[in-house]
Amino acid sequence: MTRLEMTRRTALLTSAAIAANVANPLRAFAQETPRKGGVFNVHYGAEQRQLNPSIQASTGVYIIGGKIQEALVDLDANGQPVGVLAESWESTPDGKTITFKLRKGVTWHDGKPFTSADVQFTAMNMWKKILNYGSTLQLFLTAVETPDAQTAIFKYERPMPLGLLLRALPDLGYISAKHLYESSSDIRQNPTNLAPVGTGPFKFVKYERGQYIIAERNENYWRPNAPYLDRIVWKVVTDRAAAAAQMEAGDIQYSPFTGLTISDTARLSKDKRFIVSTKGNEGNARTNTIEFNFRRKELADIRVRRAIAHAINVPFFIENFLGDFAKLGTGPIPSVSTDFYPGPDTPQYPYDKKKAIALLDEAGFKPGAGGTRFSLRLLPAPWGEDISLWATFIQQSLGEVGIPVEIVRNDGGGFLKQVYDDHAFDLSTGWHQYRNDPAVSTTVWYRSGQPKGAPWTNQWDWKNEAIDKVIDDAATEIDPVKRKALYATFVKEANTELPVWMPIEQIFVTVINAKARNHSNTPRWGSSSWHDLWLSA
Repeated sequence: MTRLEMTRRTALLTSAAIAANVANPLRAFAQETPRKGGVFNVHYGAEQRQLNPSIQASTGVYIIGGKIQEALVDLDANGQPVGVLAESWESTPDGKTITFKLRKGVTWHDGKPFTSADVQFTAMNMWKKILNYGSTLQLFLTAVETPDAQTAIFKYERPMPLGLLLRALPDLGYISAKHLYESSSDIRQNPTNLAPVGTGPFKFVKYERGQYIIAERNENYWRPNAPYLDRIVWKVVTDRAAAAAQMEAGDIQYSPFTGLTISDTARLSKDKRFIVSTKGNEGNARTNTIEFNFRRKELADIRVRRAIAHAINVPFFIENFLGDFAKLGTGPIPSVSTDFYPGPDTPQYPYDKKKAIALLDEAGFKPGAGGTRFSLRLLPAPWGEDISLWATFIQQSLGEVGIPVEIVRNDGGGFLKQVYDDHAFDLSTGWHQYRNDPAVSTTVWYRSGQPKGAPWTNQWDWKNEAIDKVIDDAATEIDPVKRKALYATFVKEANTELPVWMPIEQIFVTVINAKARNHSNTPRWGSSSWHDLWLSA
């Protein structure tokens, strides 16, 4: 019996068990006083060879860098913007000038003062030029003026909706220290990226590649009495079963972002020592993807892309492998986006093997010797078990229509380099994470002109000027009704052209030790600062 078959046999039972045993992560602990001290050990499943969230937007970076560096704005418990390094903000009526008043008395971990010069440098040199997602979001940013040390004035060529910017900044608003980067000939290669210096509640101590990363309490943190923890240790454990065993042994207290296997998660959900929940992940809804490399002539043919979609029985995969925490997706904007979801009435590709075969024949790729039409290399991201299973299911499904698929597996850094920098793939599959607004981390998968090597952006060698225009118009439209209509047009066109297919919606599952307090209390808790996290005795 193959691993895929074994997983299919247990997926329904285990996912149902998780759902039945999900605990309330915010349950009250009467008359408890926050306790200082303790070490919080975190499961870190896939190294990305980058720790600076100012130049790489990713939960795999935020899980570490978000405790060391801080953003201008984060989300509160209700998902509303709340100031961090920024205390207040205002926009002019035309949306072309947005002013941030910065927090006073904040210092970098090396003792230098945090000022508006750091904001200006980061925005113009990192967000606009390097940061995946940031380069599209800040496409029309022309300058950041700094009339004084606590004021940063963002100037835009086209309107920047204030609501969009505030939804984006929790992920795309991390600040780096100007004095540590301004002399760099290549910011991406600055050693500070792997030994970050921030203003956050924890200070970087050590990174031992393949083993662990350590940060300790910042005694000079600007929030009174915070943080509570002495230290955080991120333990690199690529084997999910081994990570579950370490949790049971007490060596790890937290596994974020669906880091464990489906079966282990189900088992731990029945153990009172742990809390298993989707709470705290609402701001990181995700879809499973198939990304097509247009450098392959076969994949540049729209009939082939549509045939691949029709060849895969997505409802069967969800029902038999993912269960209660997944559902059929309808495009790049998931149904959880109440402000922008256009509904399911856009071009879709239901399972239809006969139609897939007919499209491949029509495109001129008829079966040759042994029934093979052409072969493809598929690179799956190493982030979660569902991606691995999805890759194998794609391989099996396409084999049935005459397309043999070779699966090439890499570690996190290798995957990112081969797909987004070297473009050494035919198909790729991973997660697209939706972050509250399509302009934050979604439209960059489709907008042309992305910097080479920027992860989770359009590196497919595909360009559609009409879609580019809709994306730009939507990102600069202040009227919310018009914005939603533009994004409905975007989804229709994206699903028609299909440079990326996003057929499955999911939400991350957290497994955490029940001794943790003040966890999962914001919509992006795994990415947040953990300044108020503490451990009971």
